[in-house]
Amino acid sequence: MPQASLTINPRFAIGAVDRRLFGSFVEHLGRSVYDGIYEPGHETADEEGFRGDVLELVRELGVSTIRYPGGNFVSGFKWEDSVGPAAGRPTRLDLAWHSTETNEVGLHEFSSWLRKAGSELMLAVNLGTRGVEEALDLLEYANVPSGSTLSDQRRANGLHEPLAVKMWCLGNEMDGPWQLGHRNADDYGKLASMTAKAMRQLDESIELVVCGSSNRTMPTFGAWEHTVLQHTYDDVDLISCHAYWAESQSDLESFLAAGHDMSLMIEEVVATADAVKAALKKTKQINISFDEWNVWDIERFQTVDRISGVENWPKAPRLLEDSYTVVDAVVVGSLLISLLNHADRVSSASLAQLVNVIAPIMTEPGGAAWKQTTFFPFAVTSRLAGATALTPRLVSDTYETSTYGTVNLVDSAVTSDEAGTSVFLVNRSISSATTVTINIASLGDVAVTEAVAIYDEDIHAANTLADPTRVALRPIETTIADGVLTITLPPVSWAALRLTPVE
Repeated sequence: MPQASLTINPRFAIGAVDRRLFGSFVEHLGRSVYDGIYEPGHETADEEGFRGDVLELVRELGVSTIRYPGGNFVSGFKWEDSVGPAAGRPTRLDLAWHSTETNEVGLHEFSSWLRKAGSELMLAVNLGTRGVEEALDLLEYANVPSGSTLSDQRRANGLHEPLAVKMWCLGNEMDGPWQLGHRNADDYGKLASMTAKAMRQLDESIELVVCGSSNRTMPTFGAWEHTVLQHTYDDVDLISCHAYWAESQSDLESFLAAGHDMSLMIEEVVATADAVKAALKKTKQINISFDEWNVWDIERFQTVDRISGVENWPKAPRLLEDSYTVVDAVVVGSLLISLLNHADRVSSASLAQLVNVIAPIMTEPGGAAWKQTTFFPFAVTSRLAGATALTPRLVSDTYETSTYGTVNLVDSAVTSDEAGTSVFLVNRSISSATTVTINIASLGDVAVTEAVAIYDEDIHAANTLADPTRVALRPIETTIADGVLTITLPPVSWAALRLTPVE
């Protein structure tokens, strides 16, 4: 049986865990908004038309910050369309997803939904088809208390207190040729710098995220970050990373190592940012907002979901409604492990997306809402992750992948707080259970107060409308003897442990 050993020591800290690591993303795409968070005719809908069953699941998921309104959608978005009386808002054609946007749910409605969900707004501005002036107008509308035309317009529209949006994204995936208003790194960097400087003149307290690469395989990856940061280093706080992973039937081993790939991307972007810092002789540190990440079958979207035709602009079509399996959940758990292990440099992250669209939560119009398999590792990690990430001193058996070479069979992350210690584990072996021994002597006398896992004999089992509880968390056995905790992880599994002091 494969083996791994882990040593925990509270003195070996990586850094503080920012709660914004457990963010998500709502885009005006498919059924994310309409039939997702918003369905006025649903039996659980509140007075504003928001589904109560979805709100309950979002709260359970433990989402901190939600990025909005896109995504590719934002690069053609006119924010003015989304405010004022709903009956008078224009209907627009969304070029990003070839759909019709009614603007029935806009900035005011979404901010109200966020308050009910207990999450914070992370707002993206359109730097695709628009620019500095429109970004300033939105910032004035959202953050200025009163006394100007746009802030008073917000108040007249029913929102007397400012939204006080802290985090702002300077566009979306501007390195991608698919993006409306796509620019090269030099042109985007200049525009982002001008926009950031102007926005800070209006509200110096905001936190700004500049666009990094759309994924690590982009031909401009690395060079894009270097050029953009040369223009914007003084103006921004964070640079974004985006990445998605999908299972290939012929290479499950590499898919299970997605967390390894995420770590490589983080470390390469950090190296680039620090190289620019040194070259420019700066003292400020640029951190990462990994504000799009998930498992997503992009090939299926290209071949099945994609909509086209000048007369075909549906409202809220079923797009990107991936059904997630046990192995997908294990990969999501491993990606969360990677984020925790880079908590010193990753300050924010957004699981893309939240409802219906490549999401942990699914709904049926007029019917049920249910948890996909990926719901469980996210919800448990958000709930159990402590204030400080610790360095996992891990020694593990390895295996070979065609994409990443030699990778550890077991991956782990450890966090701590005053109430105890949390351990997160993944077994990437497809065929073998793996025994993990954890040296916990430095923690003193502790007990395991929670031990749960995701695994199944059928690693492709999924939760569906017909069988919404097919996959769920399972208890998993542990033993403690002589300061060593032992756990046996089933093949293709994710586990979380909570250790608390014995009084």
